[in-house]
Amino acid sequence: MRIPFNKLQSEFKRVLLSLNFTEEKANLCATIFAENSRDGVYTHGLNRFPVFIEFVKDGLVKPDAEPTKEGAFGSLEQWNGNLGAGILNARFCMDRAMELAKENGIGCVAIKNTNHWMRAGAYGWQAAEAGLIGICFTNTIANLPPWGGIDPRLGNNPLVIAVPRKGGHVVLDMAISQYSVGKLNQYKNNNEKLPLPGGYDDEGNLSTDAGEILESKRLLPVGFWKGSGLSLVLDLLATVLSQGNSTAKITQSEKESGVAQVFICIKPESNTYTEQVIEEIISYTKTSRPEHEGGSISYPGENTLKTREKSLKEGILVDERIWEKVLGL
Repeated sequence: MRIPFNKLQSEFKRVLLSLNFTEEKANLCATIFAENSRDGVYTHGLNRFPVFIEFVKDGLVKPDAEPTKEGAFGSLEQWNGNLGAGILNARFCMDRAMELAKENGIGCVAIKNTNHWMRAGAYGWQAAEAGLIGICFTNTIANLPPWGGIDPRLGNNPLVIAVPRKGGHVVLDMAISQYSVGKLNQYKNNNEKLPLPGGYDDEGNLSTDAGEILESKRLLPVGFWKGSGLSLVLDLLATVLSQGNSTAKITQSEKESGVAQVFICIKPESNTYTEQVIEEIISYTKTSRPEHEGGSISYPGENTLKTREKSLKEGILVDERIWEKVLGL
């Protein structure tokens, strides 16, 4: 089932307005939720919207909250999200990091007491579309075991790196697990097997069964021990720079709220050499022989643009069960 972008966005906005979001905030939140699904990140678009609404109703996300500045030194600013909507706080922080980068060449904004920002890549695209390099990451509730461990003690801390490019921005948006929790739930709900092992079953065997992995809570970190280490240092950086909650602290409440995030922007040299070297790197990467006949090599963000074009032309693919749930909110 496919739904026009404007229809999806208007239904999100309707629900948000009923929960005391201002017109401006409701419109921005609804637009980003719709854009996430438009770009094929259904797990943090329509599929995540009902969960977001539950957090609002439970008081974990405060519709009227505004971020407040708490400190600054050099090109770094520290803000308090005051438990506002993660989408709104993240947009604000990336905007602020962009302003600092335009003034100083680089800007960094760290925020504490914020909420889930939904699709992390949205803020990488935000920077790239302004012609800036964007780097951002967040900590989360503990949902990933450290390498060699069984119990979740690390966050599945998303990392985004975006580089502007005239022929299509390069935007890496990655979770620290092989598959994000949202993606595992999507495979589980569709009764589909994972293409590659994404974690372990209760007996400690690598599995392609999303349900088994979610039950065992033993997701597989990317790069095995390397992903485990990356998750740890991202938590350290987000917590130290923002002076906010660590994954350990967030997990105590059993609800993923009050997280810490970091947004970095860099103003690149705008010249012929920069453009040429970006094209050289991408072109060289694409000269690799495809693993399968008819296959192709894509850079991060390339398939997003293809999905976006198809969604705008044919409508956004939606899960009918979740769509009906949203219509009833």
